[in-house]
Amino acid sequence: MRILSEAHYPELPNYYRGKVRENYDLPDGTRIIISTDRLSAFDRILTCIPYKGQVLTQTARFWFEQTKDICPNHVVAYPDPNVVVGKRLDILPVEIVVRGYLAGTTGTSILTLYKKGERRMYGITLPDGLRDNEKLPEAIITPTSKEFDGGHDEPLTPDEIISKKLLTAEQWKTLSTYALALFARGQKLAAERGLILVDTKYEFGTDEDGTIILADEIHTPDSSRYWIADSYQQSFERGDRPQSFDKDFVRSWVVERCDPYQDDIPEIPLALVEQTSHVYISAYEAITGEKFVPDDSGATPWARVRGNLAPYFQEKQA
Repeated sequence: MRILSEAHYPELPNYYRGKVRENYDLPDGTRIIISTDRLSAFDRILTCIPYKGQVLTQTARFWFEQTKDICPNHVVAYPDPNVVVGKRLDILPVEIVVRGYLAGTTGTSILTLYKKGERRMYGITLPDGLRDNEKLPEAIITPTSKEFDGGHDEPLTPDEIISKKLLTAEQWKTLSTYALALFARGQKLAAERGLILVDTKYEFGTDEDGTIILADEIHTPDSSRYWIADSYQQSFERGDRPQSFDKDFVRSWVVERCDPYQDDIPEIPLALVEQTSHVYISAYEAITGEKFVPDDSGATPWARVRGNLAPYFQEKQA
């Protein structure tokens, strides 16, 4: 299989390896971000999924281009299907999650909190009587602290964000305005594709002038929850979760066979890896309305990326 399992190039400066993406900071104030095909869960790498990195990079590219009239984003160039060169930013310490439905499974999700009896959360009061996966009266922002040291993100209210000086009042106003507008655009375009954009997360940073800029990724299958619109009403009435791009085959397979936080991970079957790859590709095509064209040029994906990044090698000496 053609996979990009790692993307370390000694010719590039200031290397940083994340769980999935590998980064290089260039002297001109830009950052090279390479999406590998690694699949991360349980704070470790489980396997690699062919074309996953290309799918995520190109899905984000589609959305950055569809929303650039709403707010500035970090994109400078796309030298390779797995690579974005972006403006280097100071990432703001608040993660923005926008939700349009009462859904989610994590401890900070509104469905989890709602089922515990909470109605006042994230500075917002939800009405009684909502059911699992029900559409909210309006989209809401559920911000959390962004822990850079591996700690747990904690729910925040707008007042706490300002009083703790995580953001200024003006910054919060800008972020919330951007986030709701991006989500509305995302829901509109998703609906045209027969999809429901349920919720998503955004990451923002500031440049050297203090301008707030959209960073990271936007509306990808990894950062967003999508449901198949045709499945929603019947599923909701039955009390079932609507049909989605379910990429958790690997995660579920591992959990059934070991404690993924303590034990060695068994070898993932090839059929499971291929199935997950097909899901990512089908998600790209459904979300963008475009045919996925894998880039199989080069002897290997690693060699292809290296060749496309060659013009940036000279920056190391700048």
